[in-house]
This record gives sequence, structure tokens and C-alpha cells, in this order.
Amino acid sequence: MEQIELPYQVRLETFEGPLDLLLHLIKKNEVNIYDIPIAMIAQQYLDYLGVMKSLNLAVAGEFLVMAATLVQIKSRMLLPADEHEEDEDEGPDPRAELVRRLLEYKRFKEAAGRLDDRERLWRELFAREQAPPVVVRSSEALLEDVTLFDLVDALQGILARIPNQRLLEIIPENLTVNDRMNAILEVLESKESVTFLSLFEGQEHRLLIIVTFLALLELTRLKLVRMFQGETFGPILVTRAFSPVTEEEAGEIEGSAQEGI
Repeated sequence: MEQIELPYQVRLETFEGPLDLLLHLIKKNEVNIYDIPIAMIAQQYLDYLGVMKSLNLAVAGEFLVMAATLVQIKSRMLLPADEHEEDEDEGPDPRAELVRRLLEYKRFKEAAGRLDDRERLWRELFAREQAPPVVVRSSEALLEDVTLFDLVDALQGILARIPNQRLLEIIPENLTVNDRMNAILEVLESKESVTFLSLFEGQEHRLLIIVTFLALLELTRLKLVRMFQGETFGPILVTRAFSPVTEEEAGEIEGSAQEGI
């Protein structure tokens, strides 16, 4: 058997950053952003870093800096109160600066998404003078509820279903990320969209599943495929990079963009 094309790393910073991961954990745990349970969130954050490392995702230095920040905040909150300051003001909340950064990042990210939708819509509507305009559905508009960490959660669910005895099975020869990328594109040649889970059907080896996942991330980074949810908490769908929308949908995108300005 020839050597498998590993290690293969997808640059994580291309997709999400440490603040995105924190916002994902806050949303997933349904906690108040103004009252973050720092011990729980810090532990889950570290667990995610461990999972991403096991998936061979290249973790940027900013993730490690944030991990250290969370541990520091957790330590400060666990320190016993000074007996001499019982009757005085407890001082600033150690989480205050983190909350401020999260709120500011969330606000700018939402504004950037609206502006990007508007710019893309204008480009498609007015770039061609001779040909009729073709409006293209925005990947970011569709991807707003699906983050890299949602995909990692879904992948973990897939891996959890593999019986332990399956982990030692012989894997296919010449298994590479490029092979899996081509396989995914071939599937999308005949279908407008497929579910994220369907791309892993019939795969019962951990390494094959991980390589398929890396291939999907690489296709997304190269803007060859897009992932979105048709409805809240609905299945994650995968489609080619561009899919047509109606004029009514285009008007909704334009209206949303104007409201955000």
C-alpha cells in the first residue's frame, strides 16, 4: 500500500477565528454573553482545540493566545475574595474586556456581511451591459448559521457512530485529499445540492471520514463549493459555488442590506 497523503492541513484562519469559536460555544450552550460561565466555556474551548488538532487542522496562534486568556480569566475568578475588601467594591469583572471584544466583533461581522451581500448583488446586476443580469445567491448569506465549528460538531457525530472494530479495517489505497475533492465535485455534477451527511455515507473508517472532511473544507476555501442550512437547525447542505436565485430573493437581499446601512 502506498503512503497516504498525510499530514494535510487546512488553514483554519481562512474560515474562522477564536472569537468565532467563543460565539459558537455561547450560542451552542445558550448562555448569556454578558454573564459567560467562563469555567465551562474555557474547558469546551480547549476541547475544541484538541479535536481540531486531531483532525489535522492548522490552528493559528491567535487560538492559543485566546486559550491562555480564558485560563487567566478563569484563574482570576477562582481567587478567594480579599477579607479586607469585603465591604468594598469587588472591582471590575475579569470577563468585561472579553465581552466587549465579542460584542464588537459580532457587530462588525454582521455589518460586513450585509455590505458584502450588497456589493455582490450590485456586481451581478450591473457588471454586464449587453447580457441580462444574472443574480447569484450569496454563500455568506446562506452560510450565516453554519460555521466551521458547526461542521466539526457534525463530523464528531459521524465519527461517534463508527463501531470500535471498524477503526482497524484496511483503508483504500491512494487515499488523498485531492481524490476526495474530485469525488465530491463529481457528486455535485449531477445534483444541485447534497446533504453534508450524505457525503460520508458508506464510509466506515475514521481516516477516510477525516480526509473527506478536509477535502470539503479545502473546496470551501477555494470557493468551489458552499455550505448552508435551508432552515434553522435544518440539515447542512452542500452545493456548487453558485446557484441562481429569483428576482424576489434578490430584492430581499437588497432590502436587508439597506436596513443594515
